[in-house]
Amino acid sequence: MEISSKGLLTQVTQFWNLLDDLAESDPEGYEKFIQQQLKEGKQLCAAPEPQLCLQTRILKPKEKILFINLCQWTRIPAPQSATHPVPLTVGKPEDTTETSDAYTVIDVAYNPDVLQAAEKNQVKKNQLIQMAMKCIEEQFQFTLSHSYHITKFRIKGSIQRMKQNLIGIQTDSIDLREKMRRELTLGQIRSSTVSNPDHFPQLLLPKDQVSGKAVCLIEEISSTEIQVEIKIPAYELKIVHDHNEKPLKTELKVELPGINSVSLCDLSVSEDDLLIEVSEKYRLHLNLPKPIDTEMTTAKFIKENSTLIITMPLV
Repeated sequence: MEISSKGLLTQVTQFWNLLDDLAESDPEGYEKFIQQQLKEGKQLCAAPEPQLCLQTRILKPKEKILFINLCQWTRIPAPQSATHPVPLTVGKPEDTTETSDAYTVIDVAYNPDVLQAAEKNQVKKNQLIQMAMKCIEEQFQFTLSHSYHITKFRIKGSIQRMKQNLIGIQTDSIDLREKMRRELTLGQIRSSTVSNPDHFPQLLLPKDQVSGKAVCLIEEISSTEIQVEIKIPAYELKIVHDHNEKPLKTELKVELPGINSVSLCDLSVSEDDLLIEVSEKYRLHLNLPKPIDTEMTTAKFIKENSTLIITMPLV
């Protein structure tokens, strides 16, 4: 142990001497290196932030309500291009019981740029949600209902719990790509100051911490893996009034070309919003202009023109 400690101290001393040499021989390069380390250090220390929360269901192995917190985190790299895989990380499932309600919470983090771009594009947002669900299914051997709705709150549970969950996942495993990037940075310093690379002290992780079976911290899912394009159907939403101009009901007509059966339509209605999903072809989520009576809501499907008509009396 004493020899190991001395060896580590020697490596650290040589590393600082190397930085001193770089500062003298290439001040501009030294400044760039330090600024880059500070930038990466700031990103590494940044905490994840909640973006939105969606509710769905775990169907197997045991049926339960599932909340997925989508978070933005600068520690997650952005995809290299639109055709490259989208990196994300998934926290551990946490089971919670509130009074008689039992549910599971899973935190998923993307790079902030990825989520901000999807915020302006409903199709992209849905793709990111489907990617997160697919990753959860594969990682935990769950079967999920792919019918979901976005909640009014941005996060289920406390922010502190979410941070501990995601940051704990990061500290529990080794990101080999970050390790490779650190080696490359040190290699660049080495080439600019040391004539014989073989004599450079290797400031790497201990071998017993790195193996071929190391857990991959960040899951990369290619956007091209989701081949089905889910469209937002054409629709007409209006409030119907009586002869005294008193609002009576909200009526929604949705055009669903190519659909010939109501059995393909999955409809979820709450007092203030509505979700329609149709056979992986269409998805429509609307915030309703006025609260409606869910128990009195009716729906009918007209086969002749593939139109779904939903009538929602107001409360």
